[in-house]
Amino acid sequence: MKALIIINDAPYGSEKAFNALRIANQLNKDHPKTEVAIFLMADAVNCAIPNQTTPNGYYNIERMLKISTRNGSRLLLCGSCLEARGLKGIELLSNSQISTMAELTREIMESDKVLTF
Repeated sequence: MKALIIINDAPYGSEKAFNALRIANQLNKDHPKTEVAIFLMADAVNCAIPNQTTPNGYYNIERMLKISTRNGSRLLLCGSCLEARGLKGIELLSNSQISTMAELTREIMESDKVLTF
């Protein structure tokens, strides 16, 4: 079974990235044989910027992504989205992979479930 989670929104300001990663982490926990891919596009590419600081008691997207990748999720980032936001070439989370629309469409076609946030 393959699941693809596409995130479009910025890491903070709405809870879409937070809820998407909650689902990814629950999938990894409850269904360890499921291949989970997370594709960050549009403003969601900001989720993969390291050294995020959040107030105590507030969720931290960087930590959630690290948990997800440590538990087997693949983390893909839209390369043109990074470039459009002036983020091309900056440091990203260690398990990030810059990707393309061609790879996203391939992931969509190969996935049993696709969730979009």
